[in-house]
Amino acid sequence: MLVDDHPVVRKGLCLLIEREPDMTVCAEAEDAADALRGAIEKKPDLVIMDISLKNSNGLELLKDFRVQLPDLPVLVLSIHDEMVYAERVLRAGARGYIMKHEAMDRVLAAIRQVLRGDIYLSEKMQSRVFDLVRHPHSKANLPLTQLTDRELEVFELIGRGQGTRQIADHLNISVKTVESHISRIKDKLGLKHHVELIQQAALWISNENRN
Repeated sequence: MLVDDHPVVRKGLCLLIEREPDMTVCAEAEDAADALRGAIEKKPDLVIMDISLKNSNGLELLKDFRVQLPDLPVLVLSIHDEMVYAERVLRAGARGYIMKHEAMDRVLAAIRQVLRGDIYLSEKMQSRVFDLVRHPHSKANLPLTQLTDRELEVFELIGRGQGTRQIADHLNISVKTVESHISRIKDKLGLKHHVELIQQAALWISNENRN
């Protein structure tokens, strides 16, 4: 089952997978609600999904899958930096993470590895996970890894130009809650002023879009 809010991406993945004699795409979805319904109905052997979905958050969808379909393997295929997101998706219940710029044969290898019951991470990310096991405090070298999933979501929305009220409406939370998240984000990233936060968030989004 393919879950991505870009029809062209789904089409390309579908063509790639359908060329394999032992694989077929049984369902597609562009948002979390349709994905959850489709997975319950179609019972796929594997879900391949992005983090950024139409009006949805992929991390929350992963957590819903873990609760409602705990045995469902999920491979995340995304443009987002694996150094920030790979650990998060594994904690949320995914079985692997691969970036969209990888070659098609590597994507197929990741799919087969997860279908075998293994976890897939790039060699670079495997080395990082190993280093974190040996040196847990090295996480401080990547400040964004200190943010919670919700804080990272708020940080991303700030980088996309949304104000506090817009973020509150988007996440269906109160303005006061958003302000609390912003305060903690600034503390964790060592930022004193809101302008610095906006600049850092916008820079991160710009770098993400170039990946």
